[in-house]
Amino acid sequence: MAIEMDATTIIVRRVARELRPNTLVNLGIGMPTKVAGHLPPGVNVFLQSENGLLGMGPVPPDGMEDPDLTDAGGSFVTALPGAAAFDSAMSFGLIRGGHLDVTVLGGLQVDRHGRLANWMIPGKMIPGMGGAMDLVSGAKRVIVAMTHTAKGAPKILRECTLPLTSVRRISLVVTEMAVIGFTDAGPELREIAPGVSVADVIAATETELIVPAEVPVMAF
Repeated sequence: MAIEMDATTIIVRRVARELRPNTLVNLGIGMPTKVAGHLPPGVNVFLQSENGLLGMGPVPPDGMEDPDLTDAGGSFVTALPGAAAFDSAMSFGLIRGGHLDVTVLGGLQVDRHGRLANWMIPGKMIPGMGGAMDLVSGAKRVIVAMTHTAKGAPKILRECTLPLTSVRRISLVVTEMAVIGFTDAGPELREIAPGVSVADVIAATETELIVPAEVPVMAF
């Protein structure tokens, strides 16, 4: 692919364009946390972390880390003026109560039904299921930010082979190759990355895609 940005940058910059001002947004651990650093000018969102922080700010400068201010993955963050801290019961009340406008999560697999698998790999030790199940079930819109393949194998499949995070259909997948939306009719190819062809996306995707006559190139 003849592109200048690395895969992660392509993904998080494109995801950032999906966020709207004054919305309540949860960024999952890993790649999704980088979305906060790529918000378009003038787009101010309220970032929430499952461990009990609303109004999460950027990563602090070296030497300014506060051990009492971390995201759900344990990484250091800052709190913006007006931020609120609360317990897990309140935090998950926001999530389960349907108050989150958007959640951005990483993914291991997504299938043609829009079902996500991202919380465990059988046989591998994990610290716990985390909040992914609640987020997929409770947020108004679910965006998955992940690479299109893993070691050359497709991650967008006919059926997930890993344990499902939720049976609820996600809204959108953004990879370094494409933007794919999920509808009643099935997965639809909505955009391709610069330097990527429709044929490239189809070859790297196990499930069939609905392909419009014209597929626009991602804008950043």
